[in-house]
Amino acid sequence: MAPQVHAPTTPAASGDVMERFSRFAKIDVSDDFIRQAVEDADLPALMATLAMITGDTSLIAADLKPPSPPMLTTIAPHGGMSQQAQEKARRLGVGALLKYRDGGQAYQGKPPPALLDACVQYLIRGDLEEHRSLLEHELGIAQDLGAPGWTLPEVAPGARFRVAVIGAGVSGIAAAYRLQQSQVDFTVYEKSEEVGGVWWENRYPGCRLDTPNFAYSLSFAQKPDWPQQFSRQPEIHAYLKTVAESAGMRRHIRFGSEVDAMRFDEQRATWTLTVRDRCGAVTHEEFNAVITAVGILNRPSIPDIPGLDSFRGRTVHSATWPKDLELAGKRVALVGTGASAFQIGPSIADGVAQLTVFQRNPPWMLPTPTYHDDIKPGMQWLLNHVPYYGRWYRFWQFWIAVEGRLPLTEVEDDWDHPISVGRKNEELRQGCLEWLGRQYQDRPDLLEKMTPNYPPAAKRMLRDNGVWAAMLKKPHVALNTTGIERVTPTGIQTQDGVLHDFDVIIFATGFKASDFLAPMKITGRNGRDLHRDCWAGDCRAYLGITVPGFPNLFMTGGPNTAVVINGSAIFSSECQVEYAMRALRHVLACGRAALDCKEKPFTAYNAWVDAGNLKRAWGAARTTSWYKNSSGRASQTWPYGLLDYWNLTAKFQADDYEYLG
Repeated sequence: MAPQVHAPTTPAASGDVMERFSRFAKIDVSDDFIRQAVEDADLPALMATLAMITGDTSLIAADLKPPSPPMLTTIAPHGGMSQQAQEKARRLGVGALLKYRDGGQAYQGKPPPALLDACVQYLIRGDLEEHRSLLEHELGIAQDLGAPGWTLPEVAPGARFRVAVIGAGVSGIAAAYRLQQSQVDFTVYEKSEEVGGVWWENRYPGCRLDTPNFAYSLSFAQKPDWPQQFSRQPEIHAYLKTVAESAGMRRHIRFGSEVDAMRFDEQRATWTLTVRDRCGAVTHEEFNAVITAVGILNRPSIPDIPGLDSFRGRTVHSATWPKDLELAGKRVALVGTGASAFQIGPSIADGVAQLTVFQRNPPWMLPTPTYHDDIKPGMQWLLNHVPYYGRWYRFWQFWIAVEGRLPLTEVEDDWDHPISVGRKNEELRQGCLEWLGRQYQDRPDLLEKMTPNYPPAAKRMLRDNGVWAAMLKKPHVALNTTGIERVTPTGIQTQDGVLHDFDVIIFATGFKASDFLAPMKITGRNGRDLHRDCWAGDCRAYLGITVPGFPNLFMTGGPNTAVVINGSAIFSSECQVEYAMRALRHVLACGRAALDCKEKPFTAYNAWVDAGNLKRAWGAARTTSWYKNSSGRASQTWPYGLLDYWNLTAKFQADDYEYLG
């Protein structure tokens, strides 16, 4: 079946600037077409959607509720629904769609609260009230619950207040949108020539998401028609560009402008930013508050290898892929086996004369057979034609990730094993080992090299659909685990003394993730330098957002906010942006100039986070990863559930701050 996907034409009652993401095409296809489309559907999300738009709660009856078994290496299709339940759901779903098609297709977009509750409860486990505010925010059916709910003229009539946003990636776009909603004057500084952040900068071959695509989208701009479950870089960048354009925020963005420094003026309670444009001209601009949205995966890390400058060929980092790089017929070294390497290698292997992968530690891989697959045609059609199916599908993916594989990372004190850190962690390890064994059963030499000796989840786990193993088995591809001694003018010398000649060396070696806000020089109260005097290589923040001594400075993607095994970076970024907006409202409503985090909540919070990280595989394991800083502390990762972070950031605690002005 290859149904025609029509562009959405009928607006739904969305009520926000992002109305373009809530349009649905008219259903004018045959009964058989609908039956075939439902065969491709994700059933739990479809049943919740149809129950909402028709009001028929028999579609979400108890016998159709997905049991949602805990994750291991894979996620149970349709939330673990039995075959009998699936068949019944498809039958009822087809009937509901036919009735909707023939009944005028009227839907007002604002379901009764009791009906919405029933649909949500159908998908989730546990107490709805405990999760209500979080889930309603992520679903966003009746309204945009992340909107500030206030405007500057309302809370501080006549006040002049300016906010600088540094970065126009995902977090910067979210911040700009919320500031625009609140009618606060703001400017976004972006060092690149386009919006998108890492999705503009990273254009290496094979670049794509490894988080399910629908969960990796902004709550206020829920795109329903992603072409793949794990979309490629051009598609993600196009989405972010569309959001910025649709919201009219591009006029606030200064492209080609990098913030080199910022200094807090205690007398004026303002920040002065030193900004350098693309031509090198420097200006100084004053703001009342700053929201940083520079991310943690934006400063490439290139190993300090002796002789690197002597190489006569070409060296490339995955994050700065040049447009003119020609690899056809070349001898290529790929240094690293992390996420970007796993995408680059299979994408270039067939075109090069020789490919040698240099591996220090093998990654744990999550079996994802559909990683590169397009969304099935029937599913794509449903997403374009059934009102809010895309939102419910995003919500369903989000709910699955609320807990995710977090329980599989728990350190158990009574568990004694040379590799895994607990019983569930060992279950995950065994599942991954089984997947590896099947892929390399004909190559025991590769199986040995590709088997990690550290706990699963101690480092970033990678999506794997078999293309990496297939690549390594090609006759012109080699996996070298000897270790690099030095780079020579003609190639790489390994620690066994062997010289390997190359034309191109590709570094897929990640980023300086623990160097938050570098290389900006940030000076706070009493002339304290954030990097030198406050952090000294060990970055910390209250809620990952504020730091004592640096008033009205709010971070997104700050220390200990990376969700690495449950959820997506967008979730935590939106939490941080919305928290910053609550803080700004409080300052403005009270007639104060700035707020500054107190030491006591800052210290207590970070002790709690450190304790949580030590109970996770990534905190307990001795292996190195971008999760940790140079001292070995897990400074990037969030160790608790998504609900925990939501609850901490959903309400602004005024007593945690002192006030200036």
